[in-house]
Amino acid sequence: MGKLDGRLALVTGASRGIGYATALALAREGAHIIAVARTIGGLEELDDAIKSATGGEGATLVPMDLTDMPAVDRLGGAINERWGKLDILVANAGILGTISPIGHVEAKVFNKVIDTNLTATWRLIRSVEPLLLKADAGRALVLTSAVAHTARAFWGPYAATKAALETLVRVWAEESEKTALRVNAVDPGATRTAIRARAYPGEDASTLPNPADVAAKLIPLCLPETDESGKLFRVRDNRFFSYREPV
Repeated sequence: MGKLDGRLALVTGASRGIGYATALALAREGAHIIAVARTIGGLEELDDAIKSATGGEGATLVPMDLTDMPAVDRLGGAINERWGKLDILVANAGILGTISPIGHVEAKVFNKVIDTNLTATWRLIRSVEPLLLKADAGRALVLTSAVAHTARAFWGPYAATKAALETLVRVWAEESEKTALRVNAVDPGATRTAIRARAYPGEDASTLPNPADVAAKLIPLCLPETDESGKLFRVRDNRFFSYREPV
């Protein structure tokens, strides 16, 4: 018996990295996974991994670009028709854009980062919030980054989207305070992912934690007994931070 038997989890950016590892970890705990990503091959690999790990059914695969906003809107309706609720949301999908001075960022790059990291996540929240509220203990995790707080030079578009996402999390948590829904931001820290490799091409990736290490820390945050909301969970510290304390 898994800790999440009978629960339904939607994971974005599920074809690789932290999204892939988290989807697999949730499935191992008994959750049925709705896996969203652009890369069909990666989704199929996840499906095979879930079947191998659980000995049961695979995931529900949704090949989709989250910047297709009408498709995001339809996703909530499709989940409602089939399952009538959603227990867990892991909003992991995101892109880096370019590491560049703000004035040198091309408009099309800036807009794509904003659309993918921020607007699409808001649209996703809007689409599935009614389903999370139908669950007996809805849990939502939104992946963020330390650059949301450090305002690191050359990381303008990415940092801005993560700071905005954390504000959305705090607002959403306040709005959901009197419900069973709990909403938190998660900073996975430096992890062996494709985004990290692009940002730090000279870094020795073997010194970094694997996505599976991060995923293991996220599972407890999805359990009904985890009651924190409107906070930042920092994986390297393995604890929640209130936004009233320095992070």
